[in-house]
Amino acid sequence: MQTHVVIMAGGIGSRFWPMSTPQYPKQFIDVMGVGKSLIQLTVQRLKEICPMENFWVVTSEKYVDIVKEQLPQVPEQHILAEPEARNTAPCIAYACWKIRKEFPQANIVVTPSDALVIDTTEYARCIRLALEKTANSNAIVTLGMRPTRPETGYGYIAAQGEADEKGICKVEAFKEKPDVETAKKYLAAGNYFWNAGIFVWNVETITNAIRTFVPQIAGVMDELEPALFTDREAEELKRLFPTCEKISIDYAVMEKAKDIYVLSAEFGWSDLGSWGSLHTLLPQDKNGNATVGDSKVDLYNCHNCMVHVAESRQVVLEGLENYIVAEKDGRLLVCRLSEEQSIKDFSAGK
Repeated sequence: MQTHVVIMAGGIGSRFWPMSTPQYPKQFIDVMGVGKSLIQLTVQRLKEICPMENFWVVTSEKYVDIVKEQLPQVPEQHILAEPEARNTAPCIAYACWKIRKEFPQANIVVTPSDALVIDTTEYARCIRLALEKTANSNAIVTLGMRPTRPETGYGYIAAQGEADEKGICKVEAFKEKPDVETAKKYLAAGNYFWNAGIFVWNVETITNAIRTFVPQIAGVMDELEPALFTDREAEELKRLFPTCEKISIDYAVMEKAKDIYVLSAEFGWSDLGSWGSLHTLLPQDKNGNATVGDSKVDLYNCHNCMVHVAESRQVVLEGLENYIVAEKDGRLLVCRLSEEQSIKDFSAGK
């Protein structure tokens, strides 16, 4: 059974403005200052799982050229261009219908393009365990990150009963992002994990699940199927894809399917969803300040600040506490860390 990797890379990264913009979102940016973008790091840690010709990237049609530039080793016909965003269920359905047409025995890993993983060796071990589980069964395995704090920015997965010898156990329920008190209860309970949005299944399992739980999307994909891998595909996709129900794979399938398992994992994961999450992952000075970029940044009486300046500049900050300071291409953000969830509204001029 061949392993394939599907990378979802259509997000616009609105909470990382001004570094991330709808024209050039965060998955294509060297957020960590390591010389590789987040999507390049995603490919790098999965390269030992399967050959490059088995990688697929689903993205917006406006990002196709960026994907080709950053990932020249991914086959061009495996870069799937969504004519418009319809959330993750249609995105995953499109990729899996295509894979099934050429590789009806495929075993598939689906992952976001914009997360960070520290321990890539442990990550690969967990992915392989999940692939073993799904290769010859109807199981769907999701990776659950063992929580280290009462985080309110992530969804949670509740595990049911004891794990098997590989650390895999049945899923009891998926939980929405909680308030602080609920998050504390989840942490204390010990059987709740952060939902990293990393899924493993075989192609027959997922296409059957989509057919069962979101038949409208399956119907659209069945209508599209005769055009797949032909010169009519782009035209038919443009006509049909926008008619798909706009729904996440979590709501569409994961919360309804019966044979769902979670593999508890600890490999230093972050979804890098905000400036605050980036701040916690970067090296900090004795006052808790973190900086990224080529610029000379001098901080005086500053505490717990996140400074990200893209170009070589001289930056002097004094007296700031718990602030984000970010600049790129003439766009400047100065914002309290406590208000970071409002950045997408600020950048849209609301």
